[in-house]
Amino acid sequence: MKIYNSIEEFPSDVATVITTGTFDGVHAGHKVVIDRLNEIAYKKGLQSLVFTLNPHPRHVLYPEDQQLKLIHTIDEKINALKNTGLQNLVVFKFTKEFSRTNSVHFVRDILVNKLNMKHMVVGFDHHFGRNREGTFENLSEISHFYDFKLEQIKPQNIEEVTVSSTKIRHAILKGDIIKTNKYLSSNFSLTGVVVRGNGIGQKINFPTANINLNDKWKILPKNGVYAVKVSIGKEKRFGMLNIGVRPSIDDNFFSIEVHLFDFNENIYDMEITIEFIRRIRDEKKFPNLESLKERLILDEKDCRDLFKI
Repeated sequence: MKIYNSIEEFPSDVATVITTGTFDGVHAGHKVVIDRLNEIAYKKGLQSLVFTLNPHPRHVLYPEDQQLKLIHTIDEKINALKNTGLQNLVVFKFTKEFSRTNSVHFVRDILVNKLNMKHMVVGFDHHFGRNREGTFENLSEISHFYDFKLEQIKPQNIEEVTVSSTKIRHAILKGDIIKTNKYLSSNFSLTGVVVRGNGIGQKINFPTANINLNDKWKILPKNGVYAVKVSIGKEKRFGMLNIGVRPSIDDNFFSIEVHLFDFNENIYDMEITIEFIRRIRDEKKFPNLESLKERLILDEKDCRDLFKI
C-alpha cells in the first residue's frame, strides 16, 4: 500500500476507484467497502484508493469538546488498512478551512481532478463536505456530470446489529472485548512505551510493565483485568493487564500495566503493542497485598486456561 500525505503527491496518470471517510476502527463494514473497491480496481484496470482525514474533524471543529476518543490512532489505522489489500491511502490534513469546502467542490476539485476518480464506492450512511451536506443522492446527481460510476454498499450486520464505529466505541467503554473484536477487522489494541512503575508488582512476584500511551485520543476499555497478547518487536507473548486506579494500592493513580507470563527481561523504554482478547473481571480493592496476590494467581490461571498455556 502506498501512502500519500498530500493530494499533490499522487500521480496524475493513475486512474482510481475511491472511497472516503474517517475509518475510525477498520471494521467489518469498512472491510466490505474496501473489498469491493479492490474488486473493481482489478476488473477495470484502476487502482483502489481510500481518502481519509487526520486529525478527526471533531477534534478540529470543536476544540472545547474533546470527549471523542478514537478506536485507532493514525498509525493503527494505516496498519489495519494495509491488511485489506488496499493499493493507495491518502491521509489528508483536516483544517477548519477545508471544512468549509462544499460537497460538489470536494468531489470535483479533489477526487476527480486531483485523484483521477473513475469509480466511487460509499457506505450506507455516507456523508461528506461542508456540514456533512453531501449524501448518496447528491453524489448520484453529479456522477454523470463529472463522469464517474457510483455504487453504495448496504449496511453490514453481525448478529442482526449494524456495525459502526460508534457501536464499537460503546462496546470498548463497557469492556465488551469479545463484541469489539467481532466487529473489528483485527483485535482491539493499544501501543505505548514501557516506563518505570512503583515496583509493587515485583514485591508480590507479579512484575508489570507500565505503559505510557502514545496518543491522547486513544479510547480505553472499562477499568479491569484483561487477558492480552503482547508484541515486543517481532516476539509475541501472553499476559494479563490491569487498567484503572489500582484501589488496593491507595494511591488513586491511573495506570495501564501488563504482567507477561514466563518472561523476565528488561523492556524499559521499548514500545510494545497489546491486543485485548477477553475481559477477566472488574477492578477490586483488596485488604492487603497478600489478598491481591492470591487473586492475581487465580487471574493468571484463568488467562492461561484461555490461551491453553
